[in-house]
Amino acid sequence: MRASLISKVNRYLDMKNFLVVLVFFCMTAVVVAQEQEAERPKIGVVLSGGGAKGLAHIGVLKVIEEAGVKVDYIAGTSMGAIIGGLYAAGYTATELDSIFQKVDSDALIQDYVPRISKSFYEKKNDEIYTVSLPFENFKIGVPKALSKGMYNYNLLSRLLAHVRHVRDFDELQIPFLCVATNAETGEPVILRSGNLPQAILASGAFPSLYSPVEIDGVMLIDGGVVNNYPLQELRDMGADIVIGVDVQDGLKDRNTITGATDLLLQISNFSTIRQMQRKKKKTDIYIKPDIAGYNVVSFDVGKDIIKKGEEAAELSKEELLKIGGNFDAFRDHYVPKFNDTLHISSIDTNPLETYTASYVQGKLGFRSHSKITYEQLGKGVDNLNGTQNFSGIAYQFVQDGEEDILQVRLDENPVRRYLKLGLHYDGLYKSAALVNLTQKKLLFKNDVASLDVILGDNFRYNFNYYIDNGFYWSVGLSSKLKKFSRTVPFPDLIREGIAVGSISMDYEELSNRLYFQTIFAQKFLIGIGAQHRYLNVQSKTISLDRAIFDKSHYVAGHAYVTFDSYDNKYFPTKGFIMKGDYTQYVYSSDYNGDFEPFSQINAEIGFVKRIYKRLSLQLHSEVGMTFGSQPKASFFNYFLGGYGFAETTNVVPFFGYDYLNLFDNSYIKGSIQLDYEIFKKNHVNFTANYANIGNGLFETTDWISAPKYSGYAIGYGMETLLGPIEVKHSWSPETRTHYTWFGVGFWF
Repeated sequence: MRASLISKVNRYLDMKNFLVVLVFFCMTAVVVAQEQEAERPKIGVVLSGGGAKGLAHIGVLKVIEEAGVKVDYIAGTSMGAIIGGLYAAGYTATELDSIFQKVDSDALIQDYVPRISKSFYEKKNDEIYTVSLPFENFKIGVPKALSKGMYNYNLLSRLLAHVRHVRDFDELQIPFLCVATNAETGEPVILRSGNLPQAILASGAFPSLYSPVEIDGVMLIDGGVVNNYPLQELRDMGADIVIGVDVQDGLKDRNTITGATDLLLQISNFSTIRQMQRKKKKTDIYIKPDIAGYNVVSFDVGKDIIKKGEEAAELSKEELLKIGGNFDAFRDHYVPKFNDTLHISSIDTNPLETYTASYVQGKLGFRSHSKITYEQLGKGVDNLNGTQNFSGIAYQFVQDGEEDILQVRLDENPVRRYLKLGLHYDGLYKSAALVNLTQKKLLFKNDVASLDVILGDNFRYNFNYYIDNGFYWSVGLSSKLKKFSRTVPFPDLIREGIAVGSISMDYEELSNRLYFQTIFAQKFLIGIGAQHRYLNVQSKTISLDRAIFDKSHYVAGHAYVTFDSYDNKYFPTKGFIMKGDYTQYVYSSDYNGDFEPFSQINAEIGFVKRIYKRLSLQLHSEVGMTFGSQPKASFFNYFLGGYGFAETTNVVPFFGYDYLNLFDNSYIKGSIQLDYEIFKKNHVNFTANYANIGNGLFETTDWISAPKYSGYAIGYGMETLLGPIEVKHSWSPETRTHYTWFGVGFWF
C-alpha cells in the first residue's frame, strides 16, 4: 500500500513537472511571438484616387494577400478610400472583386432611384420631364451636382453593417484613414473617426459629379483635390514599410487635350502630379497599373481594370514576398459579415422647417420599434431621395442594447421652385412642347403645386396641388384640359342619302378632381374623391354649321386602388401592376336632355419578367365596363386604336387599328409582348393584342368568346434623355391594314 502511494505521488509529481514545462514553453512561445511581432516592421498600404480606375486596387490587394503580407495600416483617397475602407473593415480582395462585379455601374455615377421607391405622384413627375432646373426668384439655375451619391451610401452602409457602431477607425480590422478637402478653405481634412460610410463618401465626393458631404458642420469634397496619395499620413500612423498603388493619370499632351473638360482636368492635375514625383521616391514598393484608355467613370469595364491591377502587382511579387510569407494573413484578415435584420428602437431626425416627422417616416416606410432589413432601409432612403426635397441625406446607427437607434440627418433643399421642360410627338396629340412650373411649400408643409402648359398642335394644361402626409391621408386637387382633332369612323352616319363613313371630330375635355389618398400595407395606393368633367365635342362633317354632339358638365364620385412595381414605365423588365377604379356619374347639365345616372369600372393587371438574359416577357390585360344608360351622344365610350400617347381614362392603345377606330361602352383587352434589349438601352419587340368591344358587353357571355379584334406590331425603341424614341409597325388580320407610328419623348 505504501509502495502504491509512493507510485501515485511520483506520477503526480511527474505530471506536475510536465505541466510546468508545458506552461513554460507556451509562455516562452507567446513572449517570442510578441517580441517577433514587435520587431516585425509595420506595413502600410496607400491607395490613390482615380474614380473607376481605382478598381485596380482590388487586383493589387489580391496579389498582396497571395504573397502573405500582413497589412497593419491602410490609407486612401477617393476611390482608394472606398476600397481601402472596405478592406480595413475585413473584406478580402476576393470579396471586393465579387461585390464590384455585381454593382450597377450606371447607379454609381448618377442619382439613381429605383422606380418602385418613388411615390405614385413622383413616378408621374419623373417620367414626363426631360430637363429639371432650379428656378428660384424666377431665375434659371443649374444643379450643384449630378448625384447625391445615395446609391453609394446605401451600398456602403449595407456592406459595413458589421462595423456600424464603430466610430474610431483604429478599431477596425486594420486601422484606417482617408482624406477629404474642406470645400470652403481648400485645406485637407484627415478622417480617422466618425460614421465610416459617410467619411468614405466625403473622400470621394468628386466636384460636380457628387454633392459635397457635410461632417461636423464642414462641407467636404474629394480629397484628391489636395492630397490624392496620403503617404505621410500613413507613415504617421506607424507604417515602416509602405506599399503604394497609384492609379492617377499623367499630364496630357496637346494631341490628347481635345476639349474644355480635358483642359480643366489638366489644370487640376498640375499640383497633384508634382506631388507624386516626390511621393513616389518615398514609397518602398510602388505599383503603377497600366490603365491607359480608362477614365474615372469606366465602371462598366471594372473586370478589366481589376485585372490590370493584378498584372501590375505581379511585377512586384518578389518584393512583396520578402515582407510577406505569412500565409495565415489572409485567414486572419477575414471577418464575418452582418446578415441579420435590424431592430430599430427609435428614429431620430433633426428638426425640419418644411416637412413633418410623419412625412419623413411615411417615406421611410417604417416606424420606431420596427424590425427591418437593409433592403427595406435602402428603399426608404431612396423614397426620401426621390422626393428631391433634401439636398443632403445621412444616417447612422447608435447601439441601444440589443437594438439600434436610427439617426437620420436631412438637409432641406433650399430650392423650392423648378422649371421643367419636355418634348413629345405622337399621332394623336401631334407635336407638343411642355413647360412646367413646380413650387414646393406653396401654402403648407409637405405640399407641392405643379402646372404643365403644353403648347403645340393641341393646347393642353395639367395643374396639380398635393399635400403629402406620409402614413396619413394625403389630399390633392387637379385640373386638366385636353384637346385634339381626329377623323373617326362613323358607319351609321347618312348625309344627303349617302353613307359618310367617318367624321372629323373636335374633342375638348376639362376635368377637375378633389381626392384623398393613402398607402395601404406600404404597397397599395387607395383613394376616393369627387370630380367634375366638361365635354365639348363638335364636328363640321354633318352640316355646314358645327354639329354639337355634347356640351355638358358632369359630376361624379370616384374611388381607386393602384399597385405598380414596374422597374421602367416604357421598357419594363420586371414587376407587377394592378389598377382599379370606380366612377359614379350622378349629375349632368344635360345638353342633349337624356342623362341618367350611370357608372363605369376600369381595371388592368400586368406582369413582366426577364425570362432569358436580355429577353423580357410582358403579359397585360385590361377591362372597361359601363353600367346604366350613358347619354346617347356622349363620349364616355371607350376608344381603342393607335399607340404612343399619354394615358387617359377612355382612350386605349390597340395595335392593328388606327387611333379611336374601335369604340363602344365596354371592352376587354389582352396583350403579350416580347422585348429584347439588343444592346444597352436599345430594344426590339413584338406585341400581339386581342380585344372584344361592344354595348353592354359584360351583360352577356360575349366577352369570354373568341376575340373579335386582333392586331400585331413589331417595334424598335431607344431610351434617351428626351425619353423613349420608338417606331412601331402594326397590322390586323381582320382589316389587312398596316399602320406605322412614330413616338418621340416622354408621354404627356
